[in-house]
Amino acid sequence: MGEEAGKSFEEIGAEGRRVGTKTEKCPSCGANMVFDPENGCLSCPHCGTKVEFQKEETAQELDLSSAFGKDRQWNADEAVVFSCDNCGAKVVLKAGQTAKICPFCGTAHVRKTEELAGLKPNGLIPFAFGEEKAVEYSKAWAKKRFFAPRKFKKRLTAENVNGVYTPCFTFDSHTTSVYNGRIGTTHTRTVGSGKNRRTETYVVWRNISGTFYYNFNDVLITAGSKLDQNKLDKLRPYDTDSGKVYEENYLFGFMAYQYDDGIEDCWGKAKAVMDKELERAILSQYTYDRVSYINVSTKHERVTYKYVMLPVYVGNYSYKKKLFNFYVNGETGKTWGKYPKSVLKILSLVLLGVAIVALGVWLYLSGGGS
Repeated sequence: MGEEAGKSFEEIGAEGRRVGTKTEKCPSCGANMVFDPENGCLSCPHCGTKVEFQKEETAQELDLSSAFGKDRQWNADEAVVFSCDNCGAKVVLKAGQTAKICPFCGTAHVRKTEELAGLKPNGLIPFAFGEEKAVEYSKAWAKKRFFAPRKFKKRLTAENVNGVYTPCFTFDSHTTSVYNGRIGTTHTRTVGSGKNRRTETYVVWRNISGTFYYNFNDVLITAGSKLDQNKLDKLRPYDTDSGKVYEENYLFGFMAYQYDDGIEDCWGKAKAVMDKELERAILSQYTYDRVSYINVSTKHERVTYKYVMLPVYVGNYSYKKKLFNFYVNGETGKTWGKYPKSVLKILSLVLLGVAIVALGVWLYLSGGGS
């Protein structure tokens, strides 16, 4: 890593490849330590020295009202925000070195900002494996993408796969819902006689109402636009119930992506998710096949949250001047993403289909149409 390893962005210069704040030095050789996912400790990539650190199990739920106070915010001397001029991604640098390039677009146009880091995480799921294993998962995923070009499958290396802690909020809530609605069941009956005998359908409607109680646990909402809710859902599950207490040592050697959506916005999204689940759960009590309407009014009590950093390996690949991102769940290895498609492979498959149809027609005609 050389002399650049412990320097800040300003010390390296605008053309530099590394940005960072403070680092943890190896007690044996003085190099920068990184978090070792496989062994759960700090490790020196130069001499192999390993250093254990104290870990607190199970991040605690926090009262939602506490999130709006300054006591849960980063201090200016605790964290620095860096921004990518190319794609706009922002990362929080708490401790340790960052990736050499932006993990989302692959460019080195990363600069320090004066922006405050915002709310401090209180939970984290550590990376369970390193970059080499993440590349293996990526290659296994790419291998199953039939239309992906060979270059894409062969050139997946650690150079374009970076470990990023992604910001998410989880919410717990005890809900009381008052509802009313109108549901129906479809029936059939035979009417008429003789030539006029026929079967017709009709709907028996009934009104429903009541009070419904439901407790939500760890409704997971992403706070970053680079890994939106749809992408996060593709990578789930994450074991948020077993998340560790946030500790800066986990970040050494990785990046922490700053949230784009604050806790207020994420709580609003969580309530929308809960509303849909409540409607489904309420209707599941009844037998029906049609819904005329359903009105649900919900009261939330004892609402708690965790601001949890989730481990994600982000891959970026440029193909014919177009950027493609793929993602690896840093806890389970589950992989999802977008990939380039080979026009030649698609055309070959189309031509093969046409040939099969043509052969079928020829066999049919040559057999006399039987």
